[in-house]
Amino acid sequence: MEPFARPAAGVRGGPRVRSDEFIVALDTASRTIRDPVAKLKYIRGSLARYQAIDRCVRAVPLAGLRRQLYRWLSLEGLHQLLATDPYGAAPRVRLQTSLRLYTSRAAAAALVLLAVGSLATATYRLSRPLPVVPVHADARPAPVAESLPPFAAGITAPAIWLVEKGDAWEQYSNGLRIDTSATLTGDPRRYRVFDAKDGLRPGLHERPVGILFHTSESDIWPFEATFNENLRDSSQHLIRYLQKNRTYHYLIDRFGRVFRVVDDASKANHAGNSVWEKDGTVYLNLNNAFLAVAFESRWGGGQAMPITQAQLAAGRNLTDYLRQRFEIPADMCVGHGLASVNPKKHLIGHHMDWSRGFPWSAFGLPDQYARVDPSVALFGFGYDDDFLKVLGEPWDGVRAAESRLADEARLRGVSVDDVRRERQGLYDRWMAEQTRVEKAGADVADQGPANRPRATASGG
Repeated sequence: MEPFARPAAGVRGGPRVRSDEFIVALDTASRTIRDPVAKLKYIRGSLARYQAIDRCVRAVPLAGLRRQLYRWLSLEGLHQLLATDPYGAAPRVRLQTSLRLYTSRAAAAALVLLAVGSLATATYRLSRPLPVVPVHADARPAPVAESLPPFAAGITAPAIWLVEKGDAWEQYSNGLRIDTSATLTGDPRRYRVFDAKDGLRPGLHERPVGILFHTSESDIWPFEATFNENLRDSSQHLIRYLQKNRTYHYLIDRFGRVFRVVDDASKANHAGNSVWEKDGTVYLNLNNAFLAVAFESRWGGGQAMPITQAQLAAGRNLTDYLRQRFEIPADMCVGHGLASVNPKKHLIGHHMDWSRGFPWSAFGLPDQYARVDPSVALFGFGYDDDFLKVLGEPWDGVRAAESRLADEARLRGVSVDDVRRERQGLYDRWMAEQTRVEKAGADVADQGPANRPRATASGG
C-alpha cells in the first residue's frame, strides 16, 4: 500500500520524508492503546485525517513546524477514540480531559504555526520554488493486491511431491513451503453424508473432500515496512489463538508464509453450520468434511482484494497441493460465506467472509458465485436485510437457486413460500437425524470395546 507519492530523485524533504514524520508521531501516540482493535481504529482514522490535511502541512518548509503539526494530528485522533469507546464502555475521563486540554492547546499552537509556516512558505517560494512532485488524485489507500497475476509461464510438473522435510518445515516441488512448528492434533475426522433423494447414507468417512477458504478477521496492520514488527507480532498472536481453538488447518500470513495449525487427519472448528453439495451428495456442517485454509486478513465486504500478492501465490500453491493429495474436485473448493448458514432462521450468509471477492480464476478454480446455491435450492434458505446491507445483492448462484424454487412452485401449483417451508423442514429433519446418529456413535465410542454389548449365539 503506497498512499503517498515518493520524492523525485535527489530531492530532500519530499512527501515520503514528511509522511515518515507523521508515522513516528502516530506510533508514539498509539503506544498507550493496548486493545489491538481500538489501536487499529485509531490508526486508520488518523491516516484518513492525515491524507486530507497533508497537502497543507507539506507546504510548511521547516521540519520542526511540520513535526508539531503531525503530532497534533495524531493526538487529536487519539482524543476522538477515547471519547467514543469502541466497546461501549464509559470513557476514561481523566485521560480524556487531560488529552482534550493538551490537544486544545496544541490546536491553538498549530494554528499559529500554520500561519507562520504559510508566511514562511510564501517567502521560501519566492527565493526557491518547490520541486514538482506528482500527487495521487485519489487520496484513499490503494488495495494491497487489486491486480491478480496470471499463471506463471514455465514447466508444469505432472505431480507435486515432497522435496525435503525438516523438524519444523516441509518443502514441496511447486514452491510451497509449510511451517509445521505450530501443528496440533485435534479430534479424528469422521462424518456422514446425505443423498439428495434418499437421505442419510450409511457409513463413516474420514477423508477430506473439499477446501473451505476463510479470512481470519483478525487485527490487520498497514502492509508497510514501518509496521514490520507489528505485522510479525500480529501473526504470532493469531497463530496462538488458532492453536487454542483448533480453528483452521492452514493459515497464510501477510508475507505469504504457510503454517499448518491443525493436522490434516483431524477436524478443525472452522465451518460451523454450513451446507454444500456435489452430484447429489449433501454435506451438512463442514468441520469434518472440509479442510480449512485461512488468509490473515479482514474481508471488509469484499470491495477490494484483501490479500497480498504473496498470500495469493502461497494460497494457490497450497490449494494445488491439497487438491492433488486428497483428490479434491475444483467445485469442492468454496468460500466460507457461500456455505455458512443460520439453521434456526433458515438464512444464508451467517458468516460472510469470501461471499464476494475470491479470485477463483487466479486459483485455477471455477467461479463458485455462479454455481446454484445448495442452501437455497435444496433447503429453501433465504436472506435478510442485514445480508443485503453488506452485499447489496446476493451472488448469482442464489438468484439461480431462487429461480429453481419458483419453477418448482409453478409446476406443482403452490406458492414459493410453500416450497421453501417444505425444503426447510427437510433440512431440520436431516440435521436432527445427523445429530442423533453422531451422538449414538459418540456414546458407543465412550463405552470402549470391553463395555460394548455383545451379540448372543442366537444373534439377539
